[in-house]
Amino acid sequence: MRSLSNPSAFGAETGGAAGANVSDIAQLSINTIRTLSMDGVEKADSGHPGTAMALAPVMYTLWQNDLKYDPADPLWPARDRFVLSVGHASMLLYSTIYLTGIRDVVKDKVLDSPSLTLEDLKQFRQLNSKTPGHPEYRHTAGIETTTGPLGQGCGNSVGMAMAEKYLAAHYNRPGYDLFDYHTYVFCGDGDMMEGVSSEAASMAGHLGLGNLIWLYDSNQISIEGSTNLAFTENVAERFHAYKWHVVTVNDVNDIAAVSKALEEARSVKDRPSLIIMHTIIGFGAPKKAGTASAHGEPLGEEEIAGAKKAYHWPWADAFHVPEGVLEHFQEGLGKRGATARAEWHALFDRYTNEYPKEAAELRAIFERRLPEGWDKDIPKWDADAKGIASRASSGKVINAVAKNVPWMLGGSADLSPSTKTNLTFDGAGSFQPPQWGGTYAGRNIHFGIREHAMGSICNGLALAGLHAYGSGFLIFSDYMKAPIRLSALMELPVTYIFTHDSIGVGEDGPTHQPIEQLAQLRATPGIMTIRPADANEVSEAWRTLMPMTHKPAVLILSRQNLPTLDRSKYACASNLAKGAYVLASCEGKPDVILMASGSEVSLVVDAYEKLTAEGIKARVVSFPSFDLFEEQDQDYKDSVLPPDVKGRVAVEQAAAFGWDRYTGIGGSIIAMNSFGASAPLKALLTKFGFTPEKVYDAAREQAARK
Repeated sequence: MRSLSNPSAFGAETGGAAGANVSDIAQLSINTIRTLSMDGVEKADSGHPGTAMALAPVMYTLWQNDLKYDPADPLWPARDRFVLSVGHASMLLYSTIYLTGIRDVVKDKVLDSPSLTLEDLKQFRQLNSKTPGHPEYRHTAGIETTTGPLGQGCGNSVGMAMAEKYLAAHYNRPGYDLFDYHTYVFCGDGDMMEGVSSEAASMAGHLGLGNLIWLYDSNQISIEGSTNLAFTENVAERFHAYKWHVVTVNDVNDIAAVSKALEEARSVKDRPSLIIMHTIIGFGAPKKAGTASAHGEPLGEEEIAGAKKAYHWPWADAFHVPEGVLEHFQEGLGKRGATARAEWHALFDRYTNEYPKEAAELRAIFERRLPEGWDKDIPKWDADAKGIASRASSGKVINAVAKNVPWMLGGSADLSPSTKTNLTFDGAGSFQPPQWGGTYAGRNIHFGIREHAMGSICNGLALAGLHAYGSGFLIFSDYMKAPIRLSALMELPVTYIFTHDSIGVGEDGPTHQPIEQLAQLRATPGIMTIRPADANEVSEAWRTLMPMTHKPAVLILSRQNLPTLDRSKYACASNLAKGAYVLASCEGKPDVILMASGSEVSLVVDAYEKLTAEGIKARVVSFPSFDLFEEQDQDYKDSVLPPDVKGRVAVEQAAAFGWDRYTGIGGSIIAMNSFGASAPLKALLTKFGFTPEKVYDAAREQAARK
């Protein structure tokens, strides 16, 4: 831990910072951020005050003097992005949002009212407040992304920086630099320990993202104590190896040094920059500064009083905002941001006259609209008993869609030959710097074997309005649980494409055969999970998920061929939009309902045909999406699954969890109750009971139920 015994830690006795470099109003503003943050945590009796106290000078310097941002329009497309990856220090950001006067946003519309009031700061961590424990995108205007799980903000920031590079390469024209913004990130020791940050930093260095600046709060404290307990590496050398530019600031209270470091970082155009900031957590607290107790708990009245005394803060009342501080931010950030935004809009108006097509596309991106005719080339598939793997049919559909949606881009975690997600139409290209054979206008992103970073980067791309997708094997969705969950929490329309969806991956064995992953995805609120049964359902899945503006979609696809059903005999695949539908049925009330998703639908169709030939009244329900089905009204759900039909069989090559909602008590579920095995597909299907005979026998037993 760091000691405060050295007077230089406080600088001159002018309020807790190097007074020779700080004007009175600047110091007053810095200390206002500190005291509001301390008071918010204290009132809530919960939170993390220490980081906010330490980083207030950096926050002030960045926002007041450097950030290209207009508080009157937090949705301005050309704004710099600020990410608080150390989301536990949320009061630092809330205090700044209030002091800078950022306007509120409701349903993507900017209002005249403020995002946060002083009363909102007093409601920190309280039910229904606008100041939750960690920053939440869409919940509080001025928050660029939801943070808290360490490392996620770092990953998001790489996606944000990539989005700027793509927009600039695709839409900037000579004399029209519409997009040239930076993404700034406050990150800490915890972020540096999380693997996702390493994945993201490695990719950012490879891509040469000179518009990305991480400001690393190196306070050497974690919850358990000094980081020396577990984290002793040389971070600067690690980032040098990642091909980053590295700058060090030894005392963040010297805001001239902070400004110089920021200026240096912005001057580096071909590499991302890491600014290592040596700070003292809980700066100013007489006993807790530099200790773990300043991290995750309120300071207490005595420590707050001592810290305010160290800041030469004469006001005893909590949440005090001295006269002139609000006006100071408006004269700095407010005036500078308003001017920059007005100039940009004037530039965009001229751009619209000269490049109307590109301007129309940009407006669609900003408003999250799809272009006219985006789905005109989605294929329809003829009946085919041999069929096609749904990963392969999806590959054809994604190319048909993406060529008509210029802001759709994505890739895989080094698996595009297997996931079939490579865009192959003319001009698709690879998102790479020129030295690696591509351009920043490329649509194919090579994420490398970095599933976790891929998910968080896709979130960052989506936050800029781009339609991002990432792909991999379903089993490896385990590596992406955190970013997928955050996609749902932030209501981001990211598409996750997962192939090799069952024990049908064969000889690769149980390490690669997903069992519980499908149930886990279905259990996550706010996600649209779709497992199509054939090529036409794949086409309809894309037609359904693409227009969604506030929900991520997970597409679950097969490695093996799936028969393309004869839609002149069976129901139309457009019914997929309802989540589950009657694919085939007897006249009148059935004795048994057979339901399945994905590759197992053709299996229950075979059983249905045999039952029908024997005079047993049966129905087949294709069930591609629990989520879509639950959105339907009760009348529709009852028409598909009549409540008075007790005989029911569900079949799926995954965990049975969740199917009992539809089979009811006493229904039969043919599913996986163990991990898989390494063997050819036919042997696996026999071993685990996914055979026409097994389904037929279960159906006959269920048909006898009354």
